[in-house]
Amino acid sequence: MFIAALFPAIAAEAEVTSRPAQTKPAAQLRANVDLEALLKKTAEYCRKLENAALDFICREEISEKIDPTYDGKKPAATASDWVSLPGGRWIKGEIRSPKILTSYIYDYQCVRAGGEIRENRTLLSENGKKINEPNARLKTAIFVFGSVLLSPVGLLAKRFQGDCDYAIVGTEKIARRLVVILEAKPKSGAPETTNLFGKAWIDSETADILKIEWDKSRVRHHESVEKFGERIGWKPRLTIRSEFSAEKNGIRFPTRFQIQEAYLNERGRAFVRSETNVVYKDFKFFTVEVDVR
Repeated sequence: MFIAALFPAIAAEAEVTSRPAQTKPAAQLRANVDLEALLKKTAEYCRKLENAALDFICREEISEKIDPTYDGKKPAATASDWVSLPGGRWIKGEIRSPKILTSYIYDYQCVRAGGEIRENRTLLSENGKKINEPNARLKTAIFVFGSVLLSPVGLLAKRFQGDCDYAIVGTEKIARRLVVILEAKPKSGAPETTNLFGKAWIDSETADILKIEWDKSRVRHHESVEKFGERIGWKPRLTIRSEFSAEKNGIRFPTRFQIQEAYLNERGRAFVRSETNVVYKDFKFFTVEVDVR
């Protein structure tokens, strides 16, 4: 097993559903978006987010699935690796190891004051067994993640925008809202940086950031994923996304977070080695004050 920590540059629900937008409105939206104005709006939101005083609690529900089939060996690729099916048919396959399924429920508290963010968890349940463990650590086995709350800052804050090239690369509907997909890439020839890159789903009128997908290179120790892919001879695909459906006083709060570690074989078939899903729900807000200095 390997551990990867997310968002090294920045201190990780209602459900978001998405579907393709209609062609005509989508084309009109892309044509009418003022990219410079959108970046100013998102930079202003990030400024407010960084200066906000926050104190809230919610329920954090985590499910983790790990398939260790190839952890100790390469994928089956010889003529002896054939599996008999009913009816006398044979197919080439692999002997799969049992999947490891774990789940945790925490009371999660997040306090941000004086420019610092503090997280505290009380473990309520582990694999369906009731527990009451104050000041509990995060028990995920593959990926360790920090607060997703401030993650828009690393992508869209004004001080980072000079390091990125931004482009509108598509549109999509999220909760009946037609939004644009903004992609941030490092500038060509720019010095290597720990800044965050990826895509953000943004309401172009309100600048609400509804979803973010991160570039896999922004995961600390992502080289472990690359090395695992090299060992089994398959192409790694790491998907990291967060959704922001809860809102209070103009600040959007993470409601879903997902990390999927997959590997594609020569036919493009994906083997999912691990998947971590986090849902944040039942928010209780004590303090949400914007522009606190």
